[in-house]
Formats: sequence, C-alpha cells, structure tokens
Amino acid sequence: MNQAPTIEDQVREALELIRPAIQMDGGDIELKSVHGGRVIVHLLGTCETCPISPVTLKQGVERILRSKVPGITEVVSIET
Repeated sequence: MNQAPTIEDQVREALELIRPAIQMDGGDIELKSVHGGRVIVHLLGTCETCPISPVTLKQGVERILRSKVPGITEVVSIET
C-alpha cells in the first residue's frame, strides 16, 4: 500500500526544483525541518554571505514552496 507523501517529502521535492538555480550562482539550500507550515532551511555557499539572499528566500524559495506545497506559510533560514 502506497502512503501519501508527507509535507516534508513535498517540501524536499519542491526544493529539488529550486536547487539548480541556486547552485548556478554558487550556493545551495538544505532542508532542516518543517514545523506546521514553517519551513526551516540553511543557505550554503555564496548564499550565506549574499546581500540579496533574504530576497531570494522570500520572493523565490518561499513563493515557490507556498505554491507547490499546501499549508506552507513561511520559509526561514538559519545559520549553523
């Protein structure tokens, strides 16, 4: 019996669509967790120090995740 994909699975799948564009600019994105509608990611590579990464996160990553994964309300980045 096949299980429906979890919200985390759906987020991972959507991030795989986004990842090539981020990697083209020397960065990457790593999923840390999903809590309710909040997705927590870690931006890597050039994204860590890029002055426009907050714009990429909100207007790019968050917008795409919200359109592809029902229930996503916010995407935030943490530093490790």
